[in-house]
Amino acid sequence: MNISQFQKDILAWYQEHQRILPWRIKISNPYHTWVSEIMLQQTTVPTVISYFHRFLERWPTVQELASASLDEVLHLWQGLGYYSRARNLHLCAKKIVEEFQGVFPEEEAQLKKLPGIGDYTAAAIRSIAFNKPSIVVDGNIERIISRLFLIQEQFPASKRTIKKYAAKISSNEFPGDYAQALMDLGSSICTPSNPKCYECPIQNHCKAKDRNPDRYPKREKKAEKPKRYGTLFWIENSKGEIFIEKRPEKGLLGGLMGFPTSEWATHRKKVTAPFKGKWKKSPTLISHTFTHFHLTLEILEGTTNETLPGLWVNQKDFGQHAFPTLMKKAIKIMNHPTSSSAATGA
Repeated sequence: MNISQFQKDILAWYQEHQRILPWRIKISNPYHTWVSEIMLQQTTVPTVISYFHRFLERWPTVQELASASLDEVLHLWQGLGYYSRARNLHLCAKKIVEEFQGVFPEEEAQLKKLPGIGDYTAAAIRSIAFNKPSIVVDGNIERIISRLFLIQEQFPASKRTIKKYAAKISSNEFPGDYAQALMDLGSSICTPSNPKCYECPIQNHCKAKDRNPDRYPKREKKAEKPKRYGTLFWIENSKGEIFIEKRPEKGLLGGLMGFPTSEWATHRKKVTAPFKGKWKKSPTLISHTFTHFHLTLEILEGTTNETLPGLWVNQKDFGQHAFPTLMKKAIKIMNHPTSSSAATGA
């Protein structure tokens, strides 16, 4: 491959076809780059754009984000999922203010010591925000390089090989534009399926062209996700208020508000309710998919005026609390029951 010509071809295409995104401004802002990159982990660009605008309107600087409460950050993050990102974002902002006087470090080694920043994010911040040479490899770039060099190793075992090739073709002259050019190419042209090879500015450099590029990167067949089961308790008092509690800081949905649940087990278990009494089972189950497993919850509805370690909240005030999507599904089901259900003791 003529690396110099390859770089010229991809950069020329980028100048004409680059995506207009709110975190891409003429004067790079490390805070904007960092926030956008964290949000873009596991989330599509169209979804992130509106969240990014709201986030920057609320906290225009890293100092303002650091001074916010975690509950405020989690509340604004609702709907983006993968809430550990929000917790790490908040913690990282505090460290940047406390340890770096509010100035983002430029070196990858320092960046990777910060919460939530791994190899890719550190490289992206260094190249995009500071325009310094770095080997940026995201999912789009992994796909492009796998096709460019017709890498036969199974993915993700091929990640190390991909990074070696990425280093060979990286640009020291325009590192920020070059990284974003490859990202945009993967998003619009070198797509996972049905890539537009004959519109591609680097087709003459690509070994996978006319060789079923959809097959690259080569992947092992995904194993079926395991299933877990549990029960969610919808508890109401005589005032019509619903009981909610804050989940433990560590673990799935950490620090978010929700309704009490049983443990999430690998098989259905007999459930012990939080208190004795009559419980009514909803005819509708909650189905939710996390990264590593599918979850099915049944809903038991009970009434009590006991003192419980949490909050009693009127449903009209639910919007003031940070509920993850799983809990919002419960709210939707309980507000739109499909049919009556029999009472059962639990």
